[in-house]
Amino acid sequence: MTALNVFEHPLNERMRAFLRLSELFQHAQHFLAGSSEPDTQCAVLALLELSELTGRVDLKRELMKELERQNANLTRLTQTPDVDTRKLSEVLEQQKALIQRLHGLTGPIGAAIKSNEFLSAIQQRSKIPGGLCEFDLPVFHHWLRQPIEDRRDMLLSWLTPFALIHDGIALILDLVRKSTGLSPMIAASGFYQRALDSSHPFQMIRVELPEDATCFPELSAGKQRFTIRFLELNLDDGRTSQSADDIEFRLACCAL
Repeated sequence: MTALNVFEHPLNERMRAFLRLSELFQHAQHFLAGSSEPDTQCAVLALLELSELTGRVDLKRELMKELERQNANLTRLTQTPDVDTRKLSEVLEQQKALIQRLHGLTGPIGAAIKSNEFLSAIQQRSKIPGGLCEFDLPVFHHWLRQPIEDRRDMLLSWLTPFALIHDGIALILDLVRKSTGLSPMIAASGFYQRALDSSHPFQMIRVELPEDATCFPELSAGKQRFTIRFLELNLDDGRTSQSADDIEFRLACCAL
């Protein structure tokens, strides 16, 4: 079976924020599993990015609004023939449980991270190229040389306040991705354009290509239409150019 790559493009600011946070959670979890000092350093930097990004939006409010919106739309399906009512009921209960937990969330998300002097020093120095050298921040390197069990326990304690946010975003994105199947398409001379029906709540465009494809999609989307240009990268000069070939790909315009 051919390995596949999926490229995702958000169609609103809420989905854009959720995708960014989802990627940061993946980075943090990946490096948390490692045992080297560079692994731990990367996990800390992902944690600090999570903290900074969650402070830019009212994430609790955005998560609750999206969960409630999805829950209302899915509830309408309970009387639809051929729907797996058991699975649907499980999802609806998951959403309600997350909404209830979010209601009980008090104070800014990750407030302890922002008030931690050790982490604040790392964040300030990380904005300077090469600013995390041992002579710049000896306390950080002292901590990085502690046993991996101690470092991992501390990282987990810092990440725990974000667990509810992670769970909410994971469920929302999973449902959006599964809302629409992928269909085969062809981009003539590397270009594809399609209108969007404004009566449907489109949230994400997904493009699937074989892993060995020599091109990648660049998406541009507005409220009424979107375009995809399939580009090729010249590694010699770092420039990209639109493919002249007809590109076979699979597409999903996800709406829930």
